[in-house]
Parts: sequence; structure tokens; C-alpha cells
Amino acid sequence: MKQIREWISIHTVKTPKLIVLLGIMVANLLFISAAALVVMWLAPPSLEPNDFWSCVFYALTMFLSGYMETAVDDIGQAGAFFVMFCVFTVIIGMIVFTGAVIGYMTEFISSFVENADSSSRKLHVSHHTVVLNWNNRAPEIINELLCKNTKEKVVILVDNDRDAVLSDINERLSDSIEDGNEAVREAAAQMSFFKRRSYIRKNSIKNKLIIIVREGESWSAKQLNDVSIKQAKSVIILCDGLSGAFDGSGSLARAEKVEALTIKTLLQVAQLSTEEDSADNQKIVVEVEDDRTLSLVNTIIAHKTLRGDDSIVPVAVNHILGQIFSQISIMPELNVVYSALFSNRGAAFYSRPVAELPPSEDEFICAYLDNHLRSIPLTIMQESGGKLHFYYMSDSERDLNGHDTVPTNPDFRVSINPDYEIADRYVLILGHNSRNSSIMEGFVTFNNEWKKKDGSETLEVIVIDDETYLAKQDNYKQYPCVKRVVAADVFEKELICGVIDEFIGAHYGDGCILILSDDAVCDEELDADALTYLIMVQDILDRRLANDPGFDPDSIDMVVEILNPKNYDVVSNYSTKNIVISNRYLSKIIAQIGEKEAMFDLYYDILTYDEPEQMGKQSPDLTVGEGSDAEAAASKELYIKKVSEFFNEIPGPCTAADLIRAVYHSSPDDNKSVVLGYFRSDGEMILFEGDQSAIHLVLTGDDKLINFSNH
Repeated sequence: MKQIREWISIHTVKTPKLIVLLGIMVANLLFISAAALVVMWLAPPSLEPNDFWSCVFYALTMFLSGYMETAVDDIGQAGAFFVMFCVFTVIIGMIVFTGAVIGYMTEFISSFVENADSSSRKLHVSHHTVVLNWNNRAPEIINELLCKNTKEKVVILVDNDRDAVLSDINERLSDSIEDGNEAVREAAAQMSFFKRRSYIRKNSIKNKLIIIVREGESWSAKQLNDVSIKQAKSVIILCDGLSGAFDGSGSLARAEKVEALTIKTLLQVAQLSTEEDSADNQKIVVEVEDDRTLSLVNTIIAHKTLRGDDSIVPVAVNHILGQIFSQISIMPELNVVYSALFSNRGAAFYSRPVAELPPSEDEFICAYLDNHLRSIPLTIMQESGGKLHFYYMSDSERDLNGHDTVPTNPDFRVSINPDYEIADRYVLILGHNSRNSSIMEGFVTFNNEWKKKDGSETLEVIVIDDETYLAKQDNYKQYPCVKRVVAADVFEKELICGVIDEFIGAHYGDGCILILSDDAVCDEELDADALTYLIMVQDILDRRLANDPGFDPDSIDMVVEILNPKNYDVVSNYSTKNIVISNRYLSKIIAQIGEKEAMFDLYYDILTYDEPEQMGKQSPDLTVGEGSDAEAAASKELYIKKVSEFFNEIPGPCTAADLIRAVYHSSPDDNKSVVLGYFRSDGEMILFEGDQSAIHLVLTGDDKLINFSNH
């Protein structure tokens, strides 16, 4: 008896539902048995059969149906006592049997529905994407998967605020679907009825994502196994937002636990990915925000041998975004180019493995150009692991398959200017964020690569920022391209506006104003300083236009960073052409790397100007032609080059196919140039996507080519 009482006590606490179920079963068994015994006692000898189990049947009949007439007639005792007994049996049966069982089943079903997506329930799924942790870049990653317009399964594991995460996702996806489909309808408005229906059906965005959000610890082996991480095709480990504590001034003191969480999560994920029952070819993408964590991640990669084609790709958040901002500040049109090509919709970059090393990259690309009209070859690169990948731009990954008949125009020629140099550029930086150092490094390497023949620099920079942050940066003394530093708080309007006005007057036509958004503030203050700077700049432009009707505000390029996509409409009201939602760039890159990690090598190459010691050292057999200068730039980037400066003579009317091939074959061996498209003088971008022979163009001197080249 003591053991029974102890068992009941323990399981009442651990499994109360089981105890309730057992109690219902015992109560029903006891009552049915008692009722059956009473029926046996009252039944006459003539009743056949009158054994215990037959009486159990009579009791159950009354229990389940509440029908007493059969029992009364068969037993033959219609006295008041027996009728009262039957009524009593029916009432108690309804309560103890029917009511209790229905109540228990109702509670069980309700509990099952409520806890269907509980973190305690193991999820059986495969070939899905797992997102660990959450930050303000995460909704854009989910949105980029939506743009694939294919059925995708995404499981998100966060430590808390599951409902807030779902709200973020639903809001972002709803906006994307509405905006995307509206753009499709506008593009189809001028088509015939049947073409319009076909175009809308083909290009409309459909939400084919299956998204499951669960709460739990991202470094817990149980929680990771519960989301079937071993069967995932890719795992994306995000920095856990700005989880530090705010001091009295409102700035954020970043906590060490952010980096620790990334490391713990990566160690656990990498361990599970090496086990025998895990899927092959898993891709692990991990965000890293600081150099210390990046060093630890690289150490883990060096010591962690994954199976087969499994791989870990660290994405240095601040470095990549800093490089993007430095490039866009120098060539603002790249903002439009990257927004298009770093996406899953329309023309994009793709990669394919190469079985063996071709005799030379030049021969490989020439042969490719002779047989393909719907994709543009870029380069062949070798990973650190030794694998070769061919990269190309196309509307679809399928465009690489098959061969096309390429119409050629033997009379079409171009003459490329061998002394081409990028025109001088001047940048005014307003504000700061955690990417300042990476932005400045991009400027320095650009100046080193594009140093003029007389030794002078192509780029000069002015910085306006508060005195405290300037002191942390040692007033940018380590960066030769920074020619002036102005200490001013964001509210020192007179001083700041004076410098801005002077900059606009001095660099009309060759200047760019870069407005940065501080990422070390609370969510409510995100983009506040950037919007303040923007209002100042726009006010100066408006006053100049009022005083001089011939003044063109677009003669000064302006790049505005915003961190919260909800502020996009606010900024766009100021007619700013180059609004950079920095988180979207990184999210696009991460989403694509999660599909094919080889894309990271191309992105890193494109976004990094050559350091002097790197020039000529990246597999010269693959990246530069035979007999080229050993000191030639090895890294390839995207450049915006004015037609009148790039060519000795402006080319005549041609097709995109003619221009692509003529430019490539006319380029010097050490700097092969691939044309991906161009900007018309009115700013419209034309990418050479689809059938290149069907794209007809007449270039003017003010048009600008989108070139992929070493220099």
C-alpha cells in the first residue's frame, strides 16, 4: 500500500493527466461492476442468461444510452425500487463514464491543439532551413527565401518572444507580396489580355513558405535535435541582436554574451552535423560582428572536420557592409546593381562546380561566349578546399544548360581606352556606426588600387561626427584619404550645415554625401540621427535650387543608410535615389550562401578591392591571362565606367551580344572586362538578361557601363 501511495504521489506531480485517466477508468470499472451485481441480485431465475457478464451488458446499455425499458422488461421487476435504481445508474453513468470520458478527451484534444507547435514536441522534417537566434536582419532572410517563389520549409529557433518574431515575419512578407505583385500588375498593364494573364501568373509572388517558429536555446542539443537539425539542408546562425545593456546616455554597451552565444551555438551545430545520421552537404552560415569572434570561428573551422561537402561559412557582418558602403559611395549606381543581382528575383549570380582546371580562364570564357546567349560568364575561382567553381550571371540557373546559336557581327568593333582612370571622387561622411573602420579600409584599398600615375589619390574624404566618437577613431589619422575631420554634435546645425554647403559648392558633380545610421542605440532611436542629417542636406539643396534655378540637386550623389526598413518611405519622401537598407544586403547574401556556399567567394571577391600585397597572388592561372604582369590586380570587382571615358570612340548601334563579346575580346589579357549591362543617361539600369541578341542599344557618351573586371 505504501508503494502504491508513493507511486500515485509521484505521478500526480509528473503525469497528472495519466492519474486522471486511471482514476476515470477505475471509477467506471467499480461502478459498472457494482451495477452488474445489483442487476444479478434483482434478476429472476427465469432470466436467461443471468450471469455476471450479461448483467454487465445491461449496466453498460443504461450507461451509454440512458435506455432502461429493455432492462426492466427482461428482468421483470417493474417495482419502484428497481426503477429508482435504473435512474440512479443512468445518472451516475452519465457523470462517471460519459461525462468524464468526454471531458477528458475534450481537454486532451484542446491541449494537443494548443501545444501542437510546442518546443517540447519533436519536429520531423527534412531538407529545410534552420534559423537560429533572431535580429533585425532576420526578416529579410525569410523575405529573400520568399522571392525564390518555390516551396521552402523554414524552422526558426529563438530564445523568447515567439509571437513578436511571427509578427515581424508576417508584416515583412505581406509587404513584399503586395509590393511585388503590384509591380507585376503595372508592368503587365499595357499587354494584351492573354499576355497580361500569362505574365501575371508567371511573375506573381506566391507565399510558398512553410514557417515554424519555436522557443528554446539555440545551443541546446535537445532543442536542436527537436528541430531536426541533422536533416536540414542549411543552418543560419545569427548574431543575437544588440543584447547588451543601455547606459544612462542611451548608447548600448555590447555584452560579451552575444559573442559567447554565437560560439556555443556553432560548436553544438558543428558537432551534430558531423554525426553519421546527419544529412550530407549541409551548409552552416554564421554571422560574426567582431574580429575576436571571427578569429574563434575560424579556429573552430580549422579544428572541425565536417563530412563530405558540409561546410561552415563565417560572414563578417561589419566588414561586408563596410565594403558595400565604400563602393556605393564611390560609385552610387552600384546600389541599384547590387540590389538586383544579390537577389533571388530576376537576373542574379549563380555558380556551378568545374570538374577540372581548364587550360586558361580566357579560353574557357571565350568558348562559353561562343555557345551561350542567355547567360554571361564571369570567372572561375578556386576555394580554399581546392574545389573549382564557375560563376555566371543569368535570369535562371537553368540557362547554363544547353547551347545556343550565337549570331555574330564581324564588323562590330570597339576600341578600349588603355589609359582609363576613374575620375576623382569626394565623399562627405555624416555620423558613424560599427562599420566605420571597414568603410575606411575600403576607401584606403580603393585608393591604393586606383592610385594615379603621378602618385596622387583618386579619393578624398571629409568626416563630420561627434567629438567622442572621433576621439575613439583617433580623428581618422591612420587613413590618408581623410583630409578633414569636423567635430560636431548632430544638433550643432549651423556648423554642420556650413560644412555641407561648402562641400556641395566645391564638389558639384563629383561628390557624394554618405549618411550613416548609428546601430548602437535602442530600437526607438534607430535612424533618428540619419534622418536629422538628411533633413539638413535636403534643406541646403532646396535653398540652392531656389537661388539658382539651373542648379541640379542630382549633381551631388547621396547615400543614406537606414537600419529599420519601416523608415524607407520616410527617407524616400526626400527623393533620395540611393537609400541603402544595409540589413537587406546582408540578408540577401546570407540567404544565397545558405543555398550554395560557393557564392560567398564571389561576393567577397566583388566587395573587396585589392590590397597591394594581394595583387597577383590569387591563382594567377585562373584570374589573369598568360604573360600578364605579375603585379596585376587579381581580385575582380564591379565598376561603373562612363562610355566616353572607357572607349576611345563611342560604339555604334549594336546588340548586347555584340557589345559583351567585343569588349571582352578587346580587353587586355591582364584585365579582361565583362559587360553586365549599362545605365542610360537618365539613370535607368538595363541588365543584359535573357536573350542578349534581342537587346538592341545605342550608347551615348553619358551612358555608363556595368563592368566586371580586375581594374
